[in-house]
Amino acid sequence: MDELTRLLGDLVSIPSVNPMGRPLDGPEILETRLSAYLETWFRDHQIPCERQPVASGRDNLLACFESTSPARRLLFDVHQDTVPTDGMTIAPFFPKVEQGRMYGRGACDIKGGMAAMLLALRRLCRERPRGAASVVLACTVDEEFTHIGSSRLALTDHGADLAIVSEPTRLDLVHCHKGGLRWKIRTRGVACHSSTPSLGKNAIYAMSRVIEALVAYAELLARSPGDPILGSPCMSVGRIEGGQSVNVVPDWCEIEIDRRLIPGEEPGEAYDRLRTFLKDRLGNLEEVEFEDPWVSMPPLSSLLGDWTSPLVHAVKKATGREPALCGAPYGTDAGPLGSTGLPCVVFGPGDIAQAHTCDEWVELDQVRQAAEAYYQIACELGN
Repeated sequence: MDELTRLLGDLVSIPSVNPMGRPLDGPEILETRLSAYLETWFRDHQIPCERQPVASGRDNLLACFESTSPARRLLFDVHQDTVPTDGMTIAPFFPKVEQGRMYGRGACDIKGGMAAMLLALRRLCRERPRGAASVVLACTVDEEFTHIGSSRLALTDHGADLAIVSEPTRLDLVHCHKGGLRWKIRTRGVACHSSTPSLGKNAIYAMSRVIEALVAYAELLARSPGDPILGSPCMSVGRIEGGQSVNVVPDWCEIEIDRRLIPGEEPGEAYDRLRTFLKDRLGNLEEVEFEDPWVSMPPLSSLLGDWTSPLVHAVKKATGREPALCGAPYGTDAGPLGSTGLPCVVFGPGDIAQAHTCDEWVELDQVRQAAEAYYQIACELGN
């Protein structure tokens, strides 16, 4: 087993599950163990590293390579957390290699990219190629839920001229993507025995009117002018719950909304526009409560400019193929980073179709190519 495969196996075997808003339960939850492993790994390879506190027990890790005569500084970003393991058909934390693939939770999203970035950084520190860019490698927390890690990183004086964010892009270059806004709407009613429903006020019935209006709003979004690459903004209701028993008229109902943003849209404005639409459509909203968003991630606008040609050249040099320059419908750490005006590109091994799946896997050859590509990007973009 080669070094990259061993390293990726180590990363997959260390649980770093994001609870996604659920109660903390079990040693596999949060990034604590992985952060400790990474800190030791950097120390063992004499790579300077520091912790950046983000939340209780959750720290970004910042490691660096300082070039001898850098003209540029790059920020490499990769997140530590994975989604939960519900419904997996393979052992999530017992990595298995079959037919050139590594299986396990996080193998694709995004510990394959993490292994590649770690080895590229170590190679830079060992070989110290002349004219290479300096590199800050940030291993962030909470990418899968609220992006508090990258939001904290975005406020850091890292001095980078360009950010490379690792996500499964099949080694193509994603230069723009949608943002995300998620929040809850709740309706209130009056509970009573279901045999005399006229004595109560059914909160689920009230929510049905809200949902009917949301369907109409989603259709308006789908027909609205879109981004030339990413298309129109979109919205969906992803969860609903309410009531306490089938024989009780429900006095509460709650839904969760996912609103995807395109470049040019601000999260706060999108939230306010929907509230205004519902008020105009439904009139009295005394029964309806809006929670503040728990996810408010800006979209990534294309800001690459003159970086495009050297990026394409570096990836082609490493992989033997010219990467596509494309957009993505999902969000990444590049959203908060790019909102500061920092040019960002999303690039990494694996296919997003394999992320979060019941038998998650990544092709090891792509991980190897990514490690070479990250190294070549640092070498080629130093000037």
